[in-house]
Amino acid sequence: MISEYDFSVANRFLKYVTVDTQSDPNASCFPSTEKQKDLSRILVDELQQMGIADAHLDEHGYVYATIPGNSDKQVPVICFCSHVDTAPDCSGTG
Repeated sequence: MISEYDFSVANRFLKYVTVDTQSDPNASCFPSTEKQKDLSRILVDELQQMGIADAHLDEHGYVYATIPGNSDKQVPVICFCSHVDTAPDCSGTG
């Protein structure tokens, strides 16, 4: 099981920024490198460890997950979306 420290914002940020997610400006595929999915795989794993059973990664590197609401009221669904690769100028390794 993951400890409280493992889910601290600072620890997660430091872990995420060391993942080499460098893109390839000369590639004709999406994502431009397979390693761009490495951070997404980490995110899916962490979501599943938090108990989010339907967290998954698609072939393009997008992460999807559903977090059920905790309100009896009718409220809109919220989508969080972000970009996870790094520019070719800097790999992010280490």
